[in-house]
Amino acid sequence: MTVSTLAAYHHPTPLDTTFEPMSLPAMFERTLRRNPEAPFLHFLGRTYTYRHIHAQAQAFALGLQGLGIAKGDRVGLFLPNAPIYAAAYYGAMMAGAVVVNFSPLYSVEELSWQVGDSGTRVLVTLDVPELYKTAHKVLEGSGLETLVVGSLADQLPWYKGIALKLLKRSQIADVAYGAAVKSWAEMTPAGAFAPVEVGPQDLALLQYTGGTTGRPKGAMLGHDQLSVNAQQVAAINPFGNASAEVFMGALPFFHVFANTALLNHAMTTGASIAMVPRFETKQVLETIQRYGCTGFPGVPTMFQAMLDHPDLAKTDLSSLKVCISGGAPMPGPVHEKFEAVTGVRVVEGYGLTESSGVVSVNPYEGTRKRGTIGQVIPGTEVALLDKENAARLAPEGEPGELVVHGPQVMRGYWNRPETDAESFVELGGKRYLRTGDVARIDEDGFLEIVDRIKDMIAVNGFKVFPSVVEDVILEHPAVKEALVIGVPDAARGEVPRAYVTLNDGASATGEMLAAWLNAKVGKHERVDQVVVRESLPKTMIGKLDRKTLRAEVL
Repeated sequence: MTVSTLAAYHHPTPLDTTFEPMSLPAMFERTLRRNPEAPFLHFLGRTYTYRHIHAQAQAFALGLQGLGIAKGDRVGLFLPNAPIYAAAYYGAMMAGAVVVNFSPLYSVEELSWQVGDSGTRVLVTLDVPELYKTAHKVLEGSGLETLVVGSLADQLPWYKGIALKLLKRSQIADVAYGAAVKSWAEMTPAGAFAPVEVGPQDLALLQYTGGTTGRPKGAMLGHDQLSVNAQQVAAINPFGNASAEVFMGALPFFHVFANTALLNHAMTTGASIAMVPRFETKQVLETIQRYGCTGFPGVPTMFQAMLDHPDLAKTDLSSLKVCISGGAPMPGPVHEKFEAVTGVRVVEGYGLTESSGVVSVNPYEGTRKRGTIGQVIPGTEVALLDKENAARLAPEGEPGELVVHGPQVMRGYWNRPETDAESFVELGGKRYLRTGDVARIDEDGFLEIVDRIKDMIAVNGFKVFPSVVEDVILEHPAVKEALVIGVPDAARGEVPRAYVTLNDGASATGEMLAAWLNAKVGKHERVDQVVVRESLPKTMIGKLDRKTLRAEVL
């Protein structure tokens, strides 16, 4: 089954809209000309204008040229959400370099491997002890040539910066500056920057996947793919003056969701981002109220955390027009309760690293369908492949593997040409990205993710979707979170097992929950047990991590 035209398309921009591919530096220049003094980033009480970040980016590009960084060289960012991230991101691209995003939670081994795999020459980090220690060990033990260290205190309001330096000195790393370790100030010299010709066709970003099997792979994303996806996301905003939007920036910029839906989206429209270094519920609530945030892209666990926080009831959320949930399916009870308590509409969306971030989302206004990932964004086509034979389409009305065609789809994986055959499929002369997700498409073109192909559990030859069982157990009033995995079984091959956490104050045993659940699901979906835990593993952006749980258990 395919969806290329819809009888009723509910986003405000037509489905067949085309977008102009641009380089991100050219897009930034265009926004700068419109209103250079407009706020771009709000950070812990300090506001940075578009002019300021652009000037810092140009200065960093000049500093990179002084190191001999040329077009196509790799510059890595090992940073939390901070203004230096935006300046380094766009500055590296102005110099013609390819940005490589690294999670600030990486171990030395993880960071070192990806630095080597990507060929990163320069790495930017902060003088936060944990970050600096990891980065410096990688500098000593890899092919990394230069470490650039920014000052966190220098990015704060002056009084907070002084307090950090005087009263919290232990929170500042003792940086050993030298030939291979340079300060951000040294790497942002005054002087004329010699522009590098960067076109839409040039590679912009290596974004490493979570690595569902084996080592992570670097998705190659061009300036065209990133710039178009930012415009696609902007095109589904029905609220009028896009430059007046203020986005809550709690998602980490190093992740593709935030990179497109926050950073590049805001930059292309002239909007602003009220950012926090990491998700901390009280700080997020305060930030929404202080800056009058209008949009909040997040993951389900963020919205659950807000519901659990005592300050939610006294926080003014009246400025919020919409919350966009992605990264993982949002449990129905969380969805319903968040809207009931806050009065703010939540819409679910979907995307992948390999699609520059966003493929589909429910409309911000009007028609939407809970439990779905909405309709594709403008300029995007999808189809469903037969789960048993990827060479043919799924039977009409049946679920199948979701494949995506659009200008935001990656070029391929860095240094992995052999993966193209398994990553893409040709349909009607067009190249579609295989997502590995099993989906349904309803009569109105709304997509519902059923499960991951790799996560399906084979019980006596029958396919069991973990998410179906999870949806049922989440209906129990005591259950807060749930993950279902397949465990080996001598008689049936595999059998589902559920792992849950409980709501505060709730009391239920695994035996009670298993009996309740098994009475409500099909024979092959019945679990062998329900394991009640204090917590479930989560990924770096806060979504429940089935892969890690499976590794722990098996």
